[in-house]
Amino acid sequence: VQLQASGGGLVQAGGSLRLSCLASGINLRINTIGWYRQAPGKQRELVANITSSGAATLVASVEGRFTISRNNARNTLYLQMNSLKPEDTAAYYCGTTFRGRDYWGRGTQVTVSS
Repeated sequence: VQLQASGGGLVQAGGSLRLSCLASGINLRINTIGWYRQAPGKQRELVANITSSGAATLVASVEGRFTISRNNARNTLYLQMNSLKPEDTAAYYCGTTFRGRDYWGRGTQVTVSS
């Protein structure tokens, strides 16, 4: 299983970014997968996830600003981030559990300047 995250960058507060996570070795149509983030000095936290049936969950701090989606044909997960805030600054990871083992993509850095 490999997860390749991309799309991070430096953006001003109020701006937007779209993260992508290309998955191989698993089928996103039958696996729950999510986006997580980790800010310096803090624990990694769940931002949003999407189940095999397409049900999406977002944490309260990003509801109304972020959208998680999945392209089954491309086996790719997305996170559309709008109205970004400085507190959204973190390394963002896509992650999933498959056959009892956790898999993580390499983080993509999102930096929001005030």
